[in-house]
Amino acid sequence: MVDRVTAAVLIIGDEILSGRTQDVNLNAIAKYLATYGVDLAEARVVPDIEQEIVEAVNALRTKYDYVITTGGIGPTHDDITADSVAKAFGVTAPEHPEIMALLRERWGEPNAARRRMAHVPEGGTLVKNPVQGPPGFQKENVFVLAGVPAIMRGMLDDVGPRLRTGAVVVATTVRVTGTGEGTIAAPLEAVAKAHPDLSIGSYPFFAPPDVYGASLVIRGRDPAEVEAAAVELEKTLADLGVTGVERLEA
Repeated sequence: MVDRVTAAVLIIGDEILSGRTQDVNLNAIAKYLATYGVDLAEARVVPDIEQEIVEAVNALRTKYDYVITTGGIGPTHDDITADSVAKAFGVTAPEHPEIMALLRERWGEPNAARRRMAHVPEGGTLVKNPVQGPPGFQKENVFVLAGVPAIMRGMLDDVGPRLRTGAVVVATTVRVTGTGEGTIAAPLEAVAKAHPDLSIGSYPFFAPPDVYGASLVIRGRDPAEVEAAAVELEKTLADLGVTGVERLEA
């Protein structure tokens, strides 16, 4: 077994739960972490409630190697992420001098609302923000990033080099057209049991009026085993008389 590095994403904000704002950060973070061989193992969405954030941060940071939060680090009354993360670690969140300097450079002496953006838990280090506004921060294995997608993606570039990397996952897809999942299920299960270290999933598709089938995706960290499982699956399907089988790259 290859050493697995795991992460969780904590999405913070009432606007996500209400449906007013559609989250796109989860997808971007998952793809970014994959390039470092880090598995996104869990994602949660919590409201702008301190205790909910504290409990989620503490649960996730003890379960996974890394936690990435998005949202709640702006100047408004509901931007409580920094103070909540500090409470989760049992420390205070004073105004960070570097952020205060940035705020003064932009606005002069910042008002109380803007000073909120300078709160960083004791012992935290800054995460660069190359887009606009103040930086995020890291506290131990927790990275606190902005909720605005463009800003969050910019911050990720300073997160990646800090991660303990794992082996990158490779994938291949066996696409079956003209055969339903009921026929595919048994051979797929047999291959999955023979390769417990791999992740093997079936994703059905349908294109009106009569094109249907499933994409059988095989994922793992050992390219040779991924290929071997794909070959076994193709052979098993052929032995069953299944046609319309083709290999795709991912």
